[in-house]
Amino acid sequence: MNDQQIRVQSLKYGNQLHYEWDTTLLEKTDAYIFVLGHRGRKLKHYTKGQVFTVEHWTIEFFPFDAWFTVSADIVDGKITQYYCNISQPAQFDENKVTFVDMDIDLVYRNGRWNVVDEDEFSENAIKYSYPPDLVRNVIHEQQSLEQRIEQGRFPFDGTIDRFIKMLPLEG
Repeated sequence: MNDQQIRVQSLKYGNQLHYEWDTTLLEKTDAYIFVLGHRGRKLKHYTKGQVFTVEHWTIEFFPFDAWFTVSADIVDGKITQYYCNISQPAQFDENKVTFVDMDIDLVYRNGRWNVVDEDEFSENAIKYSYPPDLVRNVIHEQQSLEQRIEQGRFPFDGTIDRFIKMLPLEG
């Protein structure tokens, strides 16, 4: 495993820092980056003014040309949850990946996919004055991500699983 540290920063519309955490690089191409979130890492949440400890490993995917992110929770060598943000395409600069979180999320837990935070999207569309074309694009991108998941297209085609073997065995 590579030991290059990558800071991940989630921004709100207008590039306001929302939250951030540190990860380790797994793979980077011209189109995307995969990083490993270490068990026990600290997530600094600026919007809530709190620091959280994340108690599990995550394999995280940030495409530079698509409107979503993926975080797969890994427990006992298996993916137990997916958390996908609808976001503007990620950007990578030296040792930092950033993305603008557009509020709506798709979450897989307990064997089901659900859309969450649609109310937050509606509230923030007003609060941050999202342009109408941005609102339409976010809704379109949510539908596009749902289709990608249903069809098992990258990275939901087993790609994330190949990184699991890189994790230390849990005691």
